[in-house]
Amino acid sequence: MSNDEKSGSKKWLIIGIVLIAAAGVGFWAFRTKSDEAPEYQTTKVTRGDLTQAVSATGTLNPVLNVQVGSQISGIIQKLYADFNSKVKAGDLVAQLDPATYQMRVEQNQGDLASAKAQLELVQVNARRADELIKAKLIAQSEYDQTLASLHQAEAVVQIKQAVLNSSKVDLARCSIYSPIDGIVIDRKVDVGQTVAASMNAPVLFQVANDLTKMQIDALVSEADVGTVEEGQSVTFTVDAFPGRNFTGKVIQIRNVPTTVQNVVSYDCVIEVSNPDMKLKPGMTATVNVVTAERKGVVRIPNSAFRVKPFEPSTNKSFAARVLLKIGIGKETKTSATNSIPAALGGETNKTETVASAEPPLTGNEPPEELMRRVRELRDRGEEPSPEIRAKLREYFQSGVIQRPGGGGTGGRGGAGGGGSRQVTSSARTIYLLSSNSTTGSDDASRTPQPVRVKIGISDGTYTEIMDGLKEGDSVITAIKLPTTQAAAAPAGNSPFGGGGGGGFGRPR
Repeated sequence: MSNDEKSGSKKWLIIGIVLIAAAGVGFWAFRTKSDEAPEYQTTKVTRGDLTQAVSATGTLNPVLNVQVGSQISGIIQKLYADFNSKVKAGDLVAQLDPATYQMRVEQNQGDLASAKAQLELVQVNARRADELIKAKLIAQSEYDQTLASLHQAEAVVQIKQAVLNSSKVDLARCSIYSPIDGIVIDRKVDVGQTVAASMNAPVLFQVANDLTKMQIDALVSEADVGTVEEGQSVTFTVDAFPGRNFTGKVIQIRNVPTTVQNVVSYDCVIEVSNPDMKLKPGMTATVNVVTAERKGVVRIPNSAFRVKPFEPSTNKSFAARVLLKIGIGKETKTSATNSIPAALGGETNKTETVASAEPPLTGNEPPEELMRRVRELRDRGEEPSPEIRAKLREYFQSGVIQRPGGGGTGGRGGAGGGGSRQVTSSARTIYLLSSNSTTGSDDASRTPQPVRVKIGISDGTYTEIMDGLKEGDSVITAIKLPTTQAAAAPAGNSPFGGGGGGGFGRPR
Protein backbone atom coordinates (compact mmCIF):
# COMPACT_ATOMS: atom_id res chain seq x y z
CA MET A 1 0.00 0.00 0.00
CA SER A 2 1.32 3.37 -1.01
CA ASN A 3 2.01 6.20 1.42
CA ASP A 4 -0.91 8.25 0.02
CA GLU A 5 -3.29 5.37 0.63
CA LYS A 6 -1.97 4.97 4.17
CA SER A 7 -2.44 8.70 4.86
CA GLY A 8 -5.98 8.59 3.49
CA SER A 9 -6.87 5.61 5.67
CA LYS A 10 -5.54 7.35 8.78
CA LYS A 11 -7.50 10.51 7.85
CA TRP A 12 -10.76 8.65 7.52
CA LEU A 13 -10.04 6.73 10.73
CA ILE A 14 -9.58 10.01 12.66
CA ILE A 15 -12.76 11.45 11.12
CA GLY A 16 -14.69 8.32 12.15
CA ILE A 17 -13.40 8.50 15.70
CA VAL A 18 -14.41 12.18 15.95
CA LEU A 19 -17.89 11.41 14.59
CA ILE A 20 -18.34 8.55 17.04
CA ALA A 21 -17.18 10.79 19.91
CA ALA A 22 -19.57 13.57 18.84
CA ALA A 23 -22.44 11.11 18.67
CA GLY A 24 -21.57 9.86 22.15
CA VAL A 25 -21.45 13.37 23.55
CA GLY A 26 -24.78 14.19 21.91
CA PHE A 27 -26.39 11.05 23.30
CA TRP A 28 -25.00 11.90 26.77
CA ALA A 29 -26.28 15.49 26.49
CA PHE A 30 -29.80 14.35 25.64
CA ARG A 31 -29.73 11.53 28.20
CA THR A 32 -28.92 13.97 30.97
CA LYS A 33 -31.31 16.62 29.73
CA SER A 34 -33.70 15.85 32.53
CA ASP A 35 -30.97 16.74 35.03
CA GLU A 36 -30.90 20.28 33.62
CA ALA A 37 -34.31 21.11 35.04
CA PRO A 38 -34.48 22.49 38.59
CA GLU A 39 -35.92 20.30 41.31
CA TYR A 40 -38.44 21.80 43.71
CA GLN A 41 -38.96 20.97 47.33
CA THR A 42 -42.56 21.57 48.33
CA THR A 43 -44.66 21.34 51.44
CA LYS A 44 -48.39 21.19 51.96
CA VAL A 45 -50.29 24.11 53.40
CA THR A 46 -51.53 22.97 56.81
CA ARG A 47 -53.60 24.20 59.69
CA GLY A 48 -52.22 24.66 63.16
CA ASP A 49 -51.79 26.92 66.14
CA LEU A 50 -49.46 29.91 66.13
CA THR A 51 -48.07 31.75 69.12
CA GLN A 52 -46.22 34.98 68.52
CA ALA A 53 -43.90 36.10 71.30
CA VAL A 54 -41.41 38.81 72.18
CA SER A 55 -38.16 37.46 73.62
CA ALA A 56 -36.13 39.20 76.32
CA THR A 57 -33.85 38.43 79.24
CA GLY A 58 -34.28 39.56 82.80
CA THR A 59 -33.37 38.95 86.42
CA LEU A 60 -35.48 37.31 89.10
CA ASN A 61 -35.98 39.55 92.12
CA PRO A 62 -38.09 39.46 95.29
CA VAL A 63 -41.20 41.61 95.09
CA LEU A 64 -40.05 43.51 98.21
CA ASN A 65 -36.35 43.54 99.07
CA VAL A 66 -35.41 45.71 102.08
CA GLN A 67 -31.87 46.66 103.02
CA VAL A 68 -31.53 46.81 106.80
CA GLY A 69 -28.87 49.34 107.78
CA SER A 70 -27.58 51.31 110.76
CA GLN A 71 -27.98 55.05 111.26
CA ILE A 72 -25.22 55.15 113.88
CA SER A 73 -21.64 53.95 114.07
CA GLY A 74 -20.44 51.29 116.42
CA ILE A 75 -19.13 47.78 116.95
CA ILE A 76 -21.36 44.79 116.22
CA GLN A 77 -21.87 43.20 119.63
CA LYS A 78 -24.37 40.45 118.78
CA LEU A 79 -26.12 39.03 115.72
CA TYR A 80 -29.53 37.43 116.07
CA ALA A 81 -30.09 36.53 112.37
CA ASP A 82 -28.07 34.74 109.72
CA PHE A 83 -28.44 33.74 106.07
CA ASN A 84 -31.88 32.27 105.30
CA SER A 85 -33.19 33.18 108.77
CA LYS A 86 -36.94 33.80 108.83
CA VAL A 87 -37.79 36.99 110.70
CA LYS A 88 -40.89 38.90 111.71
CA ALA A 89 -41.37 42.65 111.67
CA GLY A 90 -39.88 44.05 114.91
CA ASP A 91 -37.57 41.08 115.59
CA LEU A 92 -34.12 42.00 116.93
CA VAL A 93 -31.52 41.04 114.30
CA ALA A 94 -28.36 42.79 115.52
CA GLN A 95 -27.01 44.70 118.54
CA LEU A 96 -24.36 47.43 118.48
CA ASP A 97 -22.17 48.11 121.53
CA PRO A 98 -24.27 50.70 123.48
CA ALA A 99 -21.59 51.85 125.97
CA THR A 100 -20.71 55.10 124.19
CA TYR A 101 -24.32 56.10 123.69
CA GLN A 102 -25.25 55.15 127.26
CA MET A 103 -22.59 57.55 128.57
CA ARG A 104 -23.92 60.32 126.35
CA VAL A 105 -27.40 59.78 127.78
CA GLU A 106 -26.12 60.01 131.33
CA GLN A 107 -24.12 63.16 130.53
CA ASN A 108 -27.11 64.83 128.93
CA GLN A 109 -29.27 63.88 131.90
CA GLY A 110 -26.80 65.77 134.15
CA ASP A 111 -26.83 68.80 131.89
CA LEU A 112 -30.61 68.85 131.99
CA ALA A 113 -30.66 68.64 135.77
CA SER A 114 -28.23 71.57 136.00
CA ALA A 115 -30.37 73.64 133.66
CA LYS A 116 -33.48 72.90 135.68
CA ALA A 117 -31.72 74.01 138.89
CA GLN A 118 -30.70 77.24 137.25
CA LEU A 119 -34.28 77.74 136.12
CA GLU A 120 -35.57 77.35 139.69
CA LEU A 121 -33.20 80.09 140.91
CA VAL A 122 -34.26 82.45 138.15
CA GLN A 123 -37.94 81.77 138.87
CA VAL A 124 -37.41 82.76 142.58
CA ASN A 125 -35.67 85.96 141.53
CA ALA A 126 -38.50 86.72 139.11
CA ARG A 127 -41.18 86.38 141.83
CA ARG A 128 -39.18 88.67 144.16
CA ALA A 129 -38.72 91.26 141.41
CA ASP A 130 -42.45 91.19 140.75
CA GLU A 131 -43.22 92.14 144.38
CA LEU A 132 -40.57 94.86 144.40
CA ILE A 133 -41.75 96.48 141.19
CA LYS A 134 -45.28 96.67 142.60
CA ALA A 135 -43.88 98.53 145.66
CA LYS A 136 -41.80 100.68 143.36
CA LEU A 137 -38.63 99.65 145.13
CA ILE A 138 -36.66 98.72 141.97
CA ALA A 139 -36.27 100.30 138.61
CA GLN A 140 -38.23 99.06 135.61
CA SER A 141 -35.02 98.13 133.78
CA GLU A 142 -33.96 95.80 136.58
CA TYR A 143 -37.35 94.12 136.50
CA ASP A 144 -37.10 93.64 132.73
CA GLN A 145 -33.65 92.07 133.10
CA THR A 146 -35.02 89.57 135.58
CA LEU A 147 -37.83 88.51 133.21
CA ALA A 148 -35.34 88.04 130.37
CA SER A 149 -33.19 85.79 132.56
CA LEU A 150 -36.26 83.71 133.37
CA HIS A 151 -37.12 83.17 129.72
CA GLN A 152 -33.52 82.34 128.90
CA ALA A 153 -33.35 79.71 131.66
CA GLU A 154 -36.57 78.11 130.37
CA ALA A 155 -35.09 77.91 126.86
CA VAL A 156 -31.91 76.28 128.14
CA VAL A 157 -33.99 73.59 129.86
CA GLN A 158 -35.79 72.86 126.55
CA ILE A 159 -32.47 72.59 124.69
CA LYS A 160 -31.00 70.22 127.28
CA GLN A 161 -34.17 68.11 127.15
CA ALA A 162 -33.93 67.83 123.36
CA VAL A 163 -30.27 66.81 123.54
CA LEU A 164 -31.16 64.14 126.09
CA ASN A 165 -33.97 62.82 123.87
CA SER A 166 -31.60 62.67 120.89
CA SER A 167 -29.04 60.67 122.86
CA LYS A 168 -31.77 58.27 123.97
CA VAL A 169 -32.78 57.76 120.33
CA ASP A 170 -29.17 56.97 119.40
CA LEU A 171 -29.00 54.54 122.30
CA ALA A 172 -32.18 52.82 121.09
CA ARG A 173 -30.69 52.58 117.58
CA CYS A 174 -27.99 50.31 118.91
CA SER A 175 -30.66 47.60 118.61
CA ILE A 176 -31.35 46.75 114.92
CA TYR A 177 -34.84 45.39 114.19
CA SER A 178 -36.32 43.80 111.06
CA PRO A 179 -38.73 46.22 109.35
CA ILE A 180 -40.77 43.49 107.56
CA ASP A 181 -41.71 39.83 107.72
CA GLY A 182 -39.48 37.79 105.47
CA ILE A 183 -36.26 35.86 105.05
CA VAL A 184 -32.68 37.11 105.34
CA ILE A 185 -31.07 36.61 101.93
CA ASP A 186 -27.80 38.40 102.71
CA ARG A 187 -25.75 39.26 105.80
CA LYS A 188 -22.90 41.71 105.32
CA VAL A 189 -21.42 42.02 108.86
CA ASP A 190 -19.91 39.82 111.55
CA VAL A 191 -19.61 40.11 115.32
CA GLY A 192 -16.84 42.53 116.29
CA GLN A 193 -16.97 44.42 113.00
CA THR A 194 -17.14 48.21 113.21
CA VAL A 195 -19.78 49.93 111.10
CA ALA A 196 -19.30 53.60 110.29
CA ALA A 197 -22.37 55.65 109.47
CA SER A 198 -21.30 58.96 108.00
CA MET A 199 -22.93 60.10 104.76
CA ASN A 200 -24.52 56.72 103.96
CA ALA A 201 -26.04 54.13 106.25
CA PRO A 202 -24.06 50.85 106.12
CA VAL A 203 -26.13 47.84 105.06
CA LEU A 204 -26.18 44.99 107.58
CA PHE A 205 -28.82 42.64 106.11
CA GLN A 206 -31.02 42.19 103.07
CA VAL A 207 -34.49 40.89 103.88
CA ALA A 208 -36.85 39.63 101.15
CA ASN A 209 -40.52 39.84 101.96
CA ASP A 210 -41.83 36.58 100.45
CA LEU A 211 -39.88 34.37 98.05
CA THR A 212 -42.99 32.41 97.07
CA LYS A 213 -43.96 35.49 95.04
CA MET A 214 -41.24 36.96 92.88
CA GLN A 215 -40.90 39.18 89.84
CA ILE A 216 -38.74 39.36 86.72
CA ASP A 217 -37.36 42.69 85.59
CA ALA A 218 -36.94 42.08 81.85
CA LEU A 219 -35.53 44.67 79.44
CA VAL A 220 -37.70 44.89 76.31
CA SER A 221 -36.38 46.99 73.43
CA GLU A 222 -38.25 49.98 72.11
CA ALA A 223 -38.89 48.10 68.86
CA ASP A 224 -40.94 45.45 70.70
CA VAL A 225 -42.35 47.27 73.72
CA GLY A 226 -45.31 48.50 71.66
CA THR A 227 -46.65 44.93 71.41
CA VAL A 228 -46.29 44.18 75.13
CA GLU A 229 -49.28 44.92 77.35
CA GLU A 230 -50.19 44.38 80.97
CA GLY A 231 -51.91 41.06 81.59
CA GLN A 232 -50.17 39.14 78.80
CA SER A 233 -49.02 35.64 79.71
CA VAL A 234 -45.31 34.85 79.89
CA THR A 235 -43.24 31.68 79.73
CA PHE A 236 -39.62 31.64 80.81
CA THR A 237 -36.71 29.35 81.57
CA VAL A 238 -33.68 29.58 83.84
CA ASP A 239 -30.33 27.87 83.42
CA ALA A 240 -30.70 26.05 86.73
CA PHE A 241 -33.69 24.07 85.37
CA PRO A 242 -33.15 23.79 81.59
CA GLY A 243 -35.94 21.26 81.06
CA ARG A 244 -38.62 23.17 82.93
CA ASN A 245 -40.85 26.00 81.72
CA PHE A 246 -42.15 28.51 84.23
CA THR A 247 -45.08 30.86 83.75
CA GLY A 248 -45.87 34.42 84.74
CA LYS A 249 -47.85 37.51 83.81
CA VAL A 250 -46.93 41.06 82.80
CA ILE A 251 -48.02 43.44 85.58
CA GLN A 252 -46.20 46.65 84.69
CA ILE A 253 -44.27 48.36 81.89
CA ARG A 254 -42.13 51.10 83.39
CA ASN A 255 -41.62 54.32 81.47
CA VAL A 256 -38.00 54.96 82.42
CA PRO A 257 -35.71 54.12 79.45
CA THR A 258 -32.43 52.22 79.70
CA THR A 259 -29.82 52.71 76.96
CA VAL A 260 -27.15 50.06 76.37
CA GLN A 261 -24.95 50.28 73.25
CA ASN A 262 -27.39 52.71 71.61
CA VAL A 263 -30.32 50.29 72.14
CA VAL A 264 -33.15 51.76 74.20
CA SER A 265 -35.03 49.30 76.41
CA TYR A 266 -37.82 49.48 78.98
CA ASP A 267 -38.26 47.50 82.18
CA CYS A 268 -41.12 45.02 81.88
CA VAL A 269 -42.13 43.69 85.32
CA ILE A 270 -43.42 40.10 85.26
CA GLU A 271 -45.22 38.53 88.20
CA VAL A 272 -44.01 35.00 89.04
CA SER A 273 -45.36 32.40 91.44
CA ASN A 274 -42.67 30.34 93.24
CA PRO A 275 -44.51 27.98 95.61
CA ASP A 276 -41.76 25.32 95.65
CA MET A 277 -38.99 27.92 96.24
CA LYS A 278 -36.99 26.60 93.28
CA LEU A 279 -36.39 30.04 91.83
CA LYS A 280 -33.68 32.05 93.54
CA PRO A 281 -33.11 35.82 93.56
CA GLY A 282 -30.63 36.92 90.91
CA MET A 283 -31.27 34.08 88.43
CA THR A 284 -31.22 35.06 84.76
CA ALA A 285 -34.50 34.29 83.02
CA THR A 286 -35.07 33.95 79.28
CA VAL A 287 -38.54 35.36 78.78
CA ASN A 288 -41.12 34.93 76.02
CA VAL A 289 -44.03 37.34 76.26
CA VAL A 290 -46.98 35.98 74.29
CA THR A 291 -48.27 38.91 72.22
CA ALA A 292 -50.66 37.06 69.89
CA GLU A 293 -52.17 33.60 69.52
CA ARG A 294 -54.13 31.94 66.71
CA LYS A 295 -55.85 28.56 66.84
CA GLY A 296 -56.33 26.35 63.78
CA VAL A 297 -55.16 28.87 61.17
CA VAL A 298 -53.82 28.21 57.68
CA ARG A 299 -50.02 28.45 57.87
CA ILE A 300 -46.92 27.89 55.76
CA PRO A 301 -43.19 27.69 56.63
CA ASN A 302 -41.32 30.98 56.50
CA SER A 303 -38.87 29.40 54.05
CA ALA A 304 -41.57 29.73 51.36
CA PHE A 305 -41.16 33.52 51.43
CA ARG A 306 -37.46 33.23 50.61
CA VAL A 307 -37.95 31.29 47.38
CA LYS A 308 -37.14 33.21 44.19
CA PRO A 309 -37.38 30.85 41.20
CA PHE A 310 -34.53 30.58 38.72
CA GLU A 311 -35.40 31.61 35.18
CA PRO A 312 -35.15 28.77 32.61
CA SER A 313 -32.33 28.75 30.10
CA THR A 314 -32.81 30.73 26.87
CA ASN A 315 -30.13 28.74 24.99
CA LYS A 316 -31.83 25.56 23.71
CA SER A 317 -29.64 24.68 20.69
CA PHE A 318 -28.14 21.20 20.54
CA ALA A 319 -24.70 22.55 19.70
CA ALA A 320 -24.75 24.95 22.64
CA ARG A 321 -25.78 22.17 25.03
CA VAL A 322 -23.06 19.90 23.66
CA LEU A 323 -20.42 22.60 23.99
CA LEU A 324 -21.65 23.39 27.49
CA LYS A 325 -21.47 19.72 28.44
CA ILE A 326 -17.87 19.41 27.33
CA GLY A 327 -16.94 22.64 29.10
CA ILE A 328 -16.88 24.99 26.11
CA GLY A 329 -19.18 28.00 25.86
CA LYS A 330 -21.49 29.62 28.34
CA GLU A 331 -25.21 29.14 28.84
CA THR A 332 -27.31 32.32 28.49
CA LYS A 333 -29.70 32.84 31.39
CA THR A 334 -31.69 35.63 32.87
CA SER A 335 -30.73 36.83 36.30
CA ALA A 336 -31.06 34.35 39.13
CA THR A 337 -31.53 35.48 42.68
CA ASN A 338 -29.31 34.37 45.52
CA SER A 339 -28.16 31.00 44.13
CA ILE A 340 -25.44 29.26 46.17
CA PRO A 341 -23.66 25.90 45.67
CA ALA A 342 -24.89 22.96 47.69
CA ALA A 343 -23.26 19.51 47.82
CA LEU A 344 -25.42 16.54 46.90
CA GLY A 345 -25.71 13.58 49.21
CA GLY A 346 -25.33 10.01 48.06
CA GLU A 347 -22.64 8.53 45.84
CA THR A 348 -22.35 11.34 43.30
CA ASN A 349 -19.94 14.24 43.26
CA LYS A 350 -22.38 16.41 41.35
CA THR A 351 -22.93 19.90 42.73
CA GLU A 352 -26.33 21.53 42.85
CA THR A 353 -27.51 25.00 43.80
CA VAL A 354 -30.08 26.16 46.30
CA ALA A 355 -31.89 29.02 44.61
CA SER A 356 -33.45 30.54 47.68
CA ALA A 357 -30.59 31.19 50.12
CA GLU A 358 -28.95 34.46 51.11
CA PRO A 359 -25.69 35.02 52.97
CA PRO A 360 -26.16 35.85 56.65
CA LEU A 361 -25.97 39.46 57.76
CA THR A 362 -22.59 40.48 59.15
CA GLY A 363 -23.10 44.19 59.84
CA ASN A 364 -20.48 45.13 57.23
CA GLU A 365 -23.03 45.55 54.44
CA PRO A 366 -23.57 49.00 52.91
CA PRO A 367 -26.17 50.96 54.91
CA GLU A 368 -28.93 50.80 52.29
CA GLU A 369 -28.30 47.09 51.69
CA LEU A 370 -28.38 46.41 55.43
CA MET A 371 -31.67 48.29 55.83
CA ARG A 372 -33.22 46.40 52.90
CA ARG A 373 -32.17 43.01 54.28
CA VAL A 374 -33.47 43.83 57.76
CA ARG A 375 -36.78 44.97 56.26
CA GLU A 376 -37.09 41.67 54.40
CA LEU A 377 -36.36 39.72 57.58
CA ARG A 378 -39.04 41.58 59.52
CA ASP A 379 -41.55 41.22 56.72
CA ARG A 380 -41.09 37.46 57.15
CA GLY A 381 -41.73 37.78 60.88
CA GLU A 382 -38.07 37.27 61.82
CA GLU A 383 -35.63 39.43 63.74
CA PRO A 384 -31.96 40.25 63.09
CA SER A 385 -29.35 39.71 65.78
CA PRO A 386 -28.77 42.36 68.49
CA GLU A 387 -25.47 43.32 66.80
CA ILE A 388 -27.23 44.01 63.50
CA ARG A 389 -29.94 46.05 65.26
CA ALA A 390 -27.30 48.10 67.07
CA LYS A 391 -25.48 48.74 63.77
CA LEU A 392 -28.69 49.85 62.08
CA ARG A 393 -29.52 52.16 64.98
CA GLU A 394 -26.03 53.66 64.72
CA TYR A 395 -26.70 54.42 61.05
CA PHE A 396 -30.02 56.06 61.95
CA GLN A 397 -28.56 58.21 64.72
CA SER A 398 -25.58 59.31 62.64
CA GLY A 399 -27.85 60.31 59.74
CA VAL A 400 -26.22 57.91 57.25
CA ILE A 401 -29.68 56.54 56.47
CA GLN A 402 -33.05 58.07 57.23
CA ARG A 403 -35.92 56.36 58.98
CA PRO A 404 -38.95 55.74 56.77
CA GLY A 405 -42.13 57.57 57.65
CA GLY A 406 -43.39 56.62 61.08
CA GLY A 407 -39.89 55.69 62.32
CA GLY A 408 -38.01 52.43 62.29
CA THR A 409 -36.97 50.07 59.60
CA GLY A 410 -39.65 49.70 57.03
CA GLY A 411 -42.09 51.65 59.19
CA ARG A 412 -41.92 49.02 61.91
CA GLY A 413 -40.24 50.87 64.76
CA GLY A 414 -36.59 51.40 65.63
CA ALA A 415 -33.87 48.82 65.53
CA GLY A 416 -33.64 46.68 68.61
CA GLY A 417 -35.49 44.05 70.53
CA GLY A 418 -35.56 40.32 70.17
CA GLY A 419 -37.97 37.56 69.25
CA SER A 420 -40.83 37.57 66.79
CA ARG A 421 -42.46 40.89 66.13
CA GLN A 422 -46.07 41.79 65.57
CA VAL A 423 -46.62 41.22 61.87
CA THR A 424 -49.00 43.68 60.28
CA SER A 425 -51.27 42.12 57.69
CA SER A 426 -49.62 42.61 54.31
CA ALA A 427 -49.42 41.01 50.88
CA ARG A 428 -46.52 38.77 49.92
CA THR A 429 -45.70 36.58 46.95
CA ILE A 430 -45.12 32.85 47.26
CA TYR A 431 -44.84 30.15 44.57
CA LEU A 432 -47.06 27.12 44.09
CA LEU A 433 -46.32 23.88 42.25
CA SER A 434 -49.32 22.14 40.72
CA SER A 435 -50.16 18.75 42.17
CA ASN A 436 -49.50 17.01 38.83
CA SER A 437 -46.00 18.51 38.49
CA THR A 438 -43.31 16.01 39.36
CA THR A 439 -39.58 15.84 38.91
CA GLY A 440 -38.79 14.85 35.34
CA SER A 441 -41.88 16.40 33.72
CA ASP A 442 -41.52 18.99 30.99
CA ASP A 443 -40.45 22.57 31.76
CA ALA A 444 -43.87 24.07 31.07
CA SER A 445 -45.59 21.99 33.72
CA ARG A 446 -42.73 22.62 36.16
CA THR A 447 -42.94 26.40 36.01
CA PRO A 448 -43.72 27.77 39.49
CA GLN A 449 -46.91 29.78 39.75
CA PRO A 450 -46.69 33.05 41.76
CA VAL A 451 -49.53 33.69 44.20
CA ARG A 452 -50.16 36.83 46.26
CA VAL A 453 -51.16 36.00 49.82
CA LYS A 454 -52.18 38.05 52.83
CA ILE A 455 -50.15 37.18 55.91
CA GLY A 456 -50.88 37.54 59.62
CA ILE A 457 -48.78 36.69 62.64
CA SER A 458 -45.63 34.58 62.72
CA ASP A 459 -43.89 32.51 65.38
CA GLY A 460 -40.54 32.69 63.59
CA THR A 461 -41.01 29.31 61.88
CA TYR A 462 -44.52 29.46 60.44
CA THR A 463 -46.62 32.39 59.22
CA GLU A 464 -50.39 32.70 59.21
CA ILE A 465 -52.02 32.95 55.78
CA MET A 466 -55.18 35.03 55.96
CA ASP A 467 -56.08 34.91 52.27
CA GLY A 468 -54.76 33.46 49.00
CA LEU A 469 -54.15 29.81 49.91
CA LYS A 470 -56.17 26.86 51.07
CA GLU A 471 -55.24 23.83 53.09
CA GLY A 472 -53.51 21.17 50.97
CA ASP A 473 -51.89 23.51 48.42
CA SER A 474 -48.23 22.75 47.63
CA VAL A 475 -45.92 25.70 48.17
CA ILE A 476 -42.29 25.73 47.11
CA THR A 477 -39.88 26.00 50.03
CA ALA A 478 -36.55 25.40 48.22
CA ILE A 479 -35.12 24.92 44.72
CA LYS A 480 -32.16 22.75 43.67
CA LEU A 481 -30.26 23.67 40.52
CA PRO A 482 -27.82 21.34 38.68
CA THR A 483 -24.14 22.09 38.10
CA THR A 484 -24.43 23.77 34.71
CA GLN A 485 -27.14 26.14 35.86
CA ALA A 486 -25.27 26.86 39.06
CA ALA A 487 -22.13 27.74 37.08
CA ALA A 488 -24.06 30.13 34.85
CA ALA A 489 -26.06 31.73 37.64
CA PRO A 490 -24.83 35.10 38.96
CA ALA A 491 -24.47 35.68 42.67
CA GLY A 492 -27.77 37.51 42.84
CA ASN A 493 -28.73 40.81 44.35
CA SER A 494 -26.38 40.45 47.32
CA PRO A 495 -23.07 42.28 46.72
CA PHE A 496 -21.28 39.55 48.68
CA GLY A 497 -22.33 36.53 46.60
CA GLY A 498 -23.34 33.20 48.11
CA GLY A 499 -22.11 31.08 50.95
CA GLY A 500 -21.93 27.33 51.45
CA GLY A 501 -24.75 24.99 52.23
CA GLY A 502 -25.93 21.44 51.76
CA GLY A 503 -29.00 19.90 50.13
CA PHE A 504 -32.19 21.92 49.97
CA GLY A 505 -32.40 25.38 51.46
CA ARG A 506 -33.31 25.16 55.13
CA PRO A 507 -35.56 27.67 56.92
CA ARG A 508 -33.55 30.19 58.81
